[in-house]
Amino acid sequence: MAETSSPTLDGLQRRLGYFFRDPSLLRDAVTHPSYLQDHPESGAANQRLEFLGDAVLQLILTRKLFQIFPQEREGRLSKRRSSLTKGSFLAQIALEMRLDACLLLGAGEESTGGRSKLSALEDVFEALVGALFLDGDFASVERVVLAVYGDLEARLATVENVENPKGRLQELIQPVHGNRALRYEVLHVGGADHARDFEVAVLLNQRPVGQGRGSSKKLAEEAAARAALDVLEKSETKEPDRLG
Repeated sequence: MAETSSPTLDGLQRRLGYFFRDPSLLRDAVTHPSYLQDHPESGAANQRLEFLGDAVLQLILTRKLFQIFPQEREGRLSKRRSSLTKGSFLAQIALEMRLDACLLLGAGEESTGGRSKLSALEDVFEALVGALFLDGDFASVERVVLAVYGDLEARLATVENVENPKGRLQELIQPVHGNRALRYEVLHVGGADHARDFEVAVLLNQRPVGQGRGSSKKLAEEAAARAALDVLEKSETKEPDRLG
């Protein structure tokens, strides 16, 4: 069996504020499947730990979101959790933790940029969560994960600010009503030339389903789309055809 400790992994543990009782779990968590092709004696790759870590991460974030948003419905909480667990976001977290430097990769995967692949970064983060859970207990892994995420409300604000509400609304409506069911209509334009104020409604099959304001037509349309999405999220069935 290969040595389970290294300066890189020691540094990771210091950053986490957690030192593994079983260092082999940590090594398995950072072992990409390609590494075993070159080093078959090295133990296990991180797929099983990734599977476990995904479930543990979902529970940690579900519980925290439930606590900090006591008035929100299940649909909105689910969307928030999804924003915090989607692959690109987990890859970003992994980079912040410098997990890319910790990855053990096969030579072929290394040569093709495997250390920066989103899928590998997402997997290693989830595998690390799984390893933490097995090595310690739920309280320990929860503490580490929430410390890594930091202020969840701030994280969510960052994610939601870069969302595409018009695209999200179209994705929800299109399967039921088709590509041309949505239309944006300018209701009012006010303000001075240098400080315009637009008011826009979004219509589904000619029926208003959301309204918004903004300093440009684009911003007002996005605000209207968010308002329509809120209607969907508050629907008991969360089915877009309820709007039609």
